[in-house]
Amino acid sequence: MEITNLIPHIESLIFASDKPLTTLELTELVNNAFSFMEDKITLDQVESSMEGILEKYNSEFYPFEVRMSGGGWQFLTKKEFHKTVAQLNGDKFLKRLSAAALETLAIIAYKQPVTKGEIEAIRGVSSDYAVQKLLEKELIIISGRNEKMPGHPLVYATSRNFMDYFGINSAEELPKIKEVLAEQLVTPTVMKDTVTAEDEAKPEGTEADILLSVTETGELIEKTEDDEPQP
Repeated sequence: MEITNLIPHIESLIFASDKPLTTLELTELVNNAFSFMEDKITLDQVESSMEGILEKYNSEFYPFEVRMSGGGWQFLTKKEFHKTVAQLNGDKFLKRLSAAALETLAIIAYKQPVTKGEIEAIRGVSSDYAVQKLLEKELIIISGRNEKMPGHPLVYATSRNFMDYFGINSAEELPKIKEVLAEQLVTPTVMKDTVTAEDEAKPEGTEADILLSVTETGELIEKTEDDEPQP
């Protein structure tokens, strides 16, 4: 089959699917549809077709694109139209998650595979309810048991639904914790000793006032007003 004839069949599969489809899955589905053909569609043909599809929908003419997200190919609205589309569903999905559930989800995402005991050791409280809710929403899965721990407890990991929702293909694509913390600027807290009547009587410029400052690492240091950057 010619690539130009193959492309619309692949597009229709991606568009109609309720889950992301991998290139291998697309190849199998197309071959099932054309089982009467003697020559099978190859993986290379589907990959070539995907290159043409990606180029096609990268055009500014389309408000949507085809992207690899959640472990497979999907039609997704381009980010420029996020606010417009958000009116339809917004972030109501995550609003249903409690703070405890979000904390638990973050721990699982970064520590997976992880046991419930390990989650509770980090949070300091029971996580039974939060884990159950995340399982119900299919954001996490039971990926097996930890054979090295007493009792062989269940271990949890994020699901394909989790990756699909956050637009990633694997846990390795999650932002690194150091990168997240680097974006949060910590402003040092400046503390000045109580001003006494004697201090108020001092003429300006006689002695530099001592300022106490807390650094980002929590270290207490002394600075004078002369050390402060000038405008």
